[in-house]
Formats: sequence, structure tokens, C-alpha cells
Amino acid sequence: MLAILGFVILIAIGFHFAFPETSKNIESTGLEWISKAINKILPGGKSPNAKPTGEQKAVFTNIDGIVRVKKKNENSFINASISTPLEKGDVVQTGPEGIAKIIFIDKTSYTIKPDSLIVIEENSTNDAQQTKVSLQVSQGTVDLATANYAQGSQNEVIMAGAKAKLAPESSAQVRNDQKKDNYEILVKTGSGEVQRGQETVSLTNYEKVVFKAEATTMTKDKEVSPPTLLDPGNMISLFSNGKSALVELTWTPVSGAKGYKLRVSQNPYFTKIVMERPTAYPTDKVILPEGQYYWSVIAMDTRGRPSMESDRYRFNILPKAKAEALPLDLEPFIQHGRIIEIRGKTSPGARVMVNGSEIPAIDADGSFRYLIPNLLHDGENIISVTAQNSSGAVNTQTKKIIIQ
Repeated sequence: MLAILGFVILIAIGFHFAFPETSKNIESTGLEWISKAINKILPGGKSPNAKPTGEQKAVFTNIDGIVRVKKKNENSFINASISTPLEKGDVVQTGPEGIAKIIFIDKTSYTIKPDSLIVIEENSTNDAQQTKVSLQVSQGTVDLATANYAQGSQNEVIMAGAKAKLAPESSAQVRNDQKKDNYEILVKTGSGEVQRGQETVSLTNYEKVVFKAEATTMTKDKEVSPPTLLDPGNMISLFSNGKSALVELTWTPVSGAKGYKLRVSQNPYFTKIVMERPTAYPTDKVILPEGQYYWSVIAMDTRGRPSMESDRYRFNILPKAKAEALPLDLEPFIQHGRIIEIRGKTSPGARVMVNGSEIPAIDADGSFRYLIPNLLHDGENIISVTAQNSSGAVNTQTKKIIIQ
């Protein structure tokens, strides 16, 4: 055995001097393989499936209207797209008719409302897989919903010297109105706390703090919860008997409300109001011509104070459809962790909805691409894709996705 080992060593030495470059490459590859093997075997070695640490990128999941981004090292804004990555120091701005939805590393979902400006202050993960997300609301309104992130993780929103820290699985709304010197932080569900100067205020369901820029204290208040819209449901199509249809709108009654304000608009930004009126009951009827509409409801308490606005649902009034087949071809879904990518094709001019959310951009030939936010839960998830054209023809396909 010693003789064989000595013979192998002599061959290795001769090969090294005869082919130095090739020998060096073989040695480098061998050392890399040995290093990987040791990392797998020894305690503390990094798993090949270990999640990345350090600064992370946030992603857009939906863009509607004018949305612009200024990268941290740039001086000018660019038009945002679904593929635009967002990093620490980036600024996102929405126009008067612009809405953007963003997902961060801790799976928190942020909805940037029209006429808003936000700055990404932090979006990182440490070695213990604890996340830190920090966002500054410089102008406008932001809705957010936190996920069930790891213990020790932190999610905060900064506005006018105040920091709002939200608990896992909570939702909130942050409003910055510099013109009126009015700043509000409302916790809709879950819990959180707001710190400003030496003052800290804890909040739970539909509690909020309000303050002025120069004020030394914050005012805590309880807000009436908004109604839940019932009918017509979101993305529902109604059919007219001629050129119009009688639409009955219903929502859940709110405890402590003395009345409601119903609003119907032709766009999601509610800049084209077609009807706005008070009603004492959680239902109303209206005659509307064929077209696309959005509706929402605000509850009024006994002191005449409005609740925050309900969700905005969309419905369509269409002429009765003729019998026709609407194509909807879906490629196999692509999974990026908890984010699902959907690609497909339908008829040119048709609209496509995924689990009730409309795909904002469809190519002229009917091709589309959409990323479902990583809000899917572990286990089985149902994904519904619906195509609809102007004639009222509908094609829906439903698929199951398993998240592990």
C-alpha cells in the first residue's frame, strides 16, 4: 500500500510540473468540493437551501395608472413596471390616478394610494431569518397588511417623526396630509403601537392616533368600522335588458352607525362620481347604463363622523351575451417560493381576472403575465383565472396549487 501511495504521489508531482495550469484548476475544484462537503457535515455549516441574508428586493404585484420610481442612485423618476425591483433608498410615487401594490421580504403587503410618495428605508434579513422592513410615508395614504413573520422581526412605518410598529397578521392605514397638517395612523385589525418623541400609544381594532406636525402629543380615538360589501360582489357582471339595468347594492349593517353614504364611480380612483347619496339602511337601488362601475360605502356614527371607506368593488353592466366561445389558454404555473407566475393568452381586447384582481397589462395579441402576491397559505390554494370580453362572454379556469 505504501508503494502504491508513493507511486501515485510521484505521478501527481510529475503531472503538476508537466501541466501546471490544468493541475491548478483540478486543485481548485477539489478544494471547493471538499469545502461544500464539510459545510454539509459539520455543525454550523450552511445548507445549500439557506435563505439569503442582508438587503433584499421588494416587488410590485400590481400597478394601475401612473406609478413612478426613483432609484436611490438616480436623480430622476422612471415609469414603474411589474418587473421593476425595489431596494433600500428607492422612492415610489403614484399619480392622481395611480395605485401600486408592493410585497416586501416579510410578506407584508403595501397598497400605495393615489397622490402618494413613499421611501423604502429598510428591507433586510439577518442570519437568524429575522426580517426588518421600514417604510416612510412622505405624502398620501398607504394601506398595509403584515404576515405571520418570525419572532424578533420588525415592521414599521415612519411619518412626520412618528413610528408605527405593527404586530404580525395586522392591518393598518397611514395618512399623511401635509396641506391640512393632519397625520393619522389607524389599526384596522390586529394590534400595534405608535411612538413619537417620548409618547407611546397602543392601538387595536379600529383605533387610531391623530396629530399635528408641531404638536407635542397625539390624540387617540375609536373609529366606526366600515361596512362589508355584499352584492354585487367584486368583479361581478350584470346584464341589461336594454341599455341600462336596475342594480341593488347591499352591505352589512354596522353597529353604532346611524346611516351610510353610498358612492358609485366610473373609475377606481373615484374621480368620476356618477352617484353619491346618504341612506339610512344598508341597501339601495340605482339605475345605471351599460358600462364599468366601482362602488363603496362609508358608515356614519351618531356624531356624524365617517368611518374609513369600505373596500371598493367593481361590477360591469353588459348586454346579454351571444353564444360564443372565448379562448383562454394557460401555460403551466411557475412557482417562485410563495409567488405564483401566471402566463396565458385570450382574445385581443378581453379582460383577465386572477382571484378577483384584474391583470393591469394585456398585450395586443391577448397574451398576459401576472404575479400572484406571496400571500398564499401553506397547503392547498385555489387559483381562479377568468377572461371576459365586451360581449359578456366568459371563460373561467380553476387550478390548485400546493404551497409547502
